[in-house]
Amino acid sequence: MYKKQFEIRWSDIDANRHLANSAYINFMSHTRTAFLHEHGFSLSELVKEGLGPVVFHEHVHYFKETFLGYPVTVTLEVSGLSEDGMFFKFDHNFYNHKGENLAFCEIFGAWIDLNSRKLTNLPDDLLELTKSFPKTVDFKILTKEDSRKHNRTPKNLSL
Repeated sequence: MYKKQFEIRWSDIDANRHLANSAYINFMSHTRTAFLHEHGFSLSELVKEGLGPVVFHEHVHYFKETFLGYPVTVTLEVSGLSEDGMFFKFDHNFYNHKGENLAFCEIFGAWIDLNSRKLTNLPDDLLELTKSFPKTVDFKILTKEDSRKHNRTPKNLSL
């Protein structure tokens, strides 16, 4: 399990004086970026490969409040990867200074080729690095169908 600790800043709280939902999203993003960097997916490596991560959905479940003045620990485990590395699913948990679980989030995404702007698989050298990722006990091999599991499609507005 990968862990990153954060200090809750004044700008991280909302009108209810607890950690704002936008701060949860930012802390998860920071955790994923640090995790990927430490596992060989540095920004320079991604630039070299012309790759970028894209998030399809984030489902957050909030359990308990946390407040300014207390640290929060964010964990990351990989709960799914496609065989070609195109799709990924990360599980994040938030814990307070007592170890109490504050929130859980499942994030589903994929890699895109930044030139073609289309989904792409990971090159072999990066795919090899995913073998060392910390995985959940219910880790799953993902398929394209998993990206459609929630059956949501765009509904454009007529202007």
